[in-house]
Amino acid sequence: RSEEALPMLGKILAKRHGFRCTVLFAIDPETGEIDPLNVTNIAGLELLDSADLMIIFTRFRNLPDEQMACIDRYVKSGKPIIGLRTATHAFNIPADRAFARYSFNSKEWDGGFGRQILGETWISHHGAHNKESTRGVIAPGMENHPIVRGCEDIWGPTDVYTVRLPLPGDSQPLVLGQVLTGMSPHDPPLSGPKNDPMMPVAWTKTYQGENGKVGRVFTTTMGAAVDLKSEGLRRLLVNAAYWCMGMEDKIPPRADVETVGPYEPSYFGFGAFRKGLRPKDYAME
Repeated sequence: RSEEALPMLGKILAKRHGFRCTVLFAIDPETGEIDPLNVTNIAGLELLDSADLMIIFTRFRNLPDEQMACIDRYVKSGKPIIGLRTATHAFNIPADRAFARYSFNSKEWDGGFGRQILGETWISHHGAHNKESTRGVIAPGMENHPIVRGCEDIWGPTDVYTVRLPLPGDSQPLVLGQVLTGMSPHDPPLSGPKNDPMMPVAWTKTYQGENGKVGRVFTTTMGAAVDLKSEGLRRLLVNAAYWCMGMEDKIPPRADVETVGPYEPSYFGFGAFRKGLRPKDYAME
């Protein structure tokens, strides 16, 4: 439910921290309504040309070339990127298309955008989907990293994703995903190999743009709308926005991540989105 998670996050970044945020949605071009099942249209991507940070939370998109070109220009610029949950498999583009290398299963650009830029592509569910929730544990030695500042309590009902270890390049795991036995934050950790070792669920890395500029990246395989009821996870993302833009000196001891207005997110699931809504329905008043 990225169409609910990202407006909430954008409002926090704008209202509580002074950033100017624009949220783009998958739109049904005939009705103008938000339609997460429409994988071929995200209106407004040309706004990336003037953006300082891209936060991406898509899944298996097959966007037209003119829209992918906007994303490609941004990536080539070497500007910072935050990827949430299914952004590891953000695109599923046929091999005969101009931007096929971005596809999650690309062989030309091994693992596509997910692997090359964010650090991993889609592999599998590590925790049992909708049965084993995730407790975020700060990785050993990372307790003083500015992104995890004030993030003592991270939990979400989504499962841990499998990633290949070690993560590529200069990837630095910040938070590990402890698989729990059930769907409550009070459930104990699962015993056995799923937690030995624990999979990273949040990490940093860098990538190099076409002009040689090095861009900072933060990726988390958590981030579903219901995950973001966790104050610790919201703070992790806000801190990451500061860090990605080289503003880590401005991260306070406990960043204000109170939601702007009520936040009652829908549960994750295919086709479970709220019907009949338009972007204006998520606008900040």
